[in-house]
Amino acid sequence: MTPIETDRLILRNFRRDDADRLFAYLKSPVASCFLSLTLRDREAAIAEAAKRSEDDEQIAVCLKENDQLIGDLFAHVEEDTVAVGWNFDPAYSGQGYALEAARALFAHLFSDRAARRLYAYVEDHNHPSQRLCERLGMRREGLFLDYVSFRTDDAGQPIYENTMQYALLRREWESRVAE
Repeated sequence: MTPIETDRLILRNFRRDDADRLFAYLKSPVASCFLSLTLRDREAAIAEAAKRSEDDEQIAVCLKENDQLIGDLFAHVEEDTVAVGWNFDPAYSGQGYALEAARALFAHLFSDRAARRLYAYVEDHNHPSQRLCERLGMRREGLFLDYVSFRTDDAGQPIYENTMQYALLRREWESRVAE
């Protein structure tokens, strides 16, 4: 992908040398939907960074001042619809980086990639991601009860989570940008 610059960030393809910073937030993911991406050690982080470096749908979010990885976005294209999401190092939360990065990605997807619709899945207990969706102009389309399981209880039984779907159409984005 062609890098995207914002005031404070660069959105770019992953590189192998992102492994240490990727490990910093994937050794213990905050959001349960990323538990399957947990990295056990540096070697696993090196392999994951290498894998992501070959995939334009996995986007590294880096500080512009020093190119340090602070999180990532994804954009899985399904014809004219794109599934989006984000995962940031908790050390960088509360500073507006996720909003800045996601806005830049949304603008790119709508204007450069001609996306018609973006959507995101968010667990019902993940309030920061829900607020981010809303600040991006996404609307909640539905709540899926006992939708998916990312972990099990002590007896090995799946713990199902409720999941919300948020979405945004290009015309909604364009009307927000025009305001």
